[in-house]
Amino acid sequence: MYVSFDPWSPAFVADPYPAYTALRAAGRAHFFEPTRQWLIPHHSDVSALLRDRRLGRTYLHRFTHEEFGRTPPPDAHEPFHTLNGQGLLDLEAPDHTRIRRLVSKAFTPRTVERLAPTVERLAADLVDAFVASGGGDLLAAVAEPLPVAVIAEMLGVPEGDRELLRPWSSAICGMFELNPSEETARAAVRASADFSAYLRGLIAERRSDPGTDLISALIAAHDEGERLSEQEMISTCVLLLNAGHEATVNTTVNGWWTLFRHPEQLAALRGDHGLLPTAVEELLRYDTPLQMFERWVLDDIEIGGTVIPRGSEVALLFGSANRDPERFAEPDRLDLSRPDNPHLTFGAGIHYCLGAPLARIELAASFGELLRKAPGMRPAGEPQWHPGYVIRGLKALDVEV
Repeated sequence: MYVSFDPWSPAFVADPYPAYTALRAAGRAHFFEPTRQWLIPHHSDVSALLRDRRLGRTYLHRFTHEEFGRTPPPDAHEPFHTLNGQGLLDLEAPDHTRIRRLVSKAFTPRTVERLAPTVERLAADLVDAFVASGGGDLLAAVAEPLPVAVIAEMLGVPEGDRELLRPWSSAICGMFELNPSEETARAAVRASADFSAYLRGLIAERRSDPGTDLISALIAAHDEGERLSEQEMISTCVLLLNAGHEATVNTTVNGWWTLFRHPEQLAALRGDHGLLPTAVEELLRYDTPLQMFERWVLDDIEIGGTVIPRGSEVALLFGSANRDPERFAEPDRLDLSRPDNPHLTFGAGIHYCLGAPLARIELAASFGELLRKAPGMRPAGEPQWHPGYVIRGLKALDVEV
């Protein structure tokens, strides 16, 4: 049953969707021995479990490692786990509730709308330079710099320091892949320590010289009585950068590669830029940037007659859920005007992506600028996929304009 599900295979990473079809047909929960996880491939189950409080991103708010039947991580990995464990993504209530309430003030619809002109200006500048140079690697020239610049401006990271952020983020995100190697872990630990030290210095600067950025706002909230430790501030800033650009970068390049392989849909979009809002949603669904989201089972659950006991880990297959024919008509067909599109790319429940409105603005801005200024853009060769499966994207996308 699992022959086709091989997240370490380059062929699988390049096209995991046939394997998902087989998984969905075979049942609702499948134990995958190489990672000791239960694979959940159906949209209805993934959606329900994202909202189920019997599951958690962590178990440490209720159990010790030993009580949960888990081996504590090595002491040498402590900088990574301290950084990751105090961020919104891996916290549960009440800490998650407290921190999310503070950070969400920066992501209200009104706040994000105020960012739109900045996003559009940055996108226009990047695309202008890209077109003037005759094209090149879309990932390095447009897809990557845009969301990094937006988050850096929100946090108040000086422009001269921004080139540090992406390498740190990339190294840290390597730990979210399945069964990461010790080399990957060492790189993540180094990046965690370096990034934390940098942010500690930036926070100290903002304490003495506040600005209008998010770090200054978090310091002000703390001074006014909200409980937010320095480590929580650091972990929150790192998470905002990591989550705030990985999905946007990969949706941009994966999306353009998808469009190039569906010339009739690309022609429709070039002919009617009014399709852009639904096109962005369809590209998020069709080739999901975050393929898997893991949760711990805190109390026994039952899925389709299979009992999954406390202490287990489930792997919610977003990429499979977004292609489930029980929820989407003709799910393997790209339809940029798809009217009913409840994709799970941004998650659901209390961990629903805070930055989803901002990601949509960034994607609309970069796609819109490229459609207007590079209407004949075409690929300059077959791209290669990064080996990572969980956060799935191309190494580069070379194009001619």
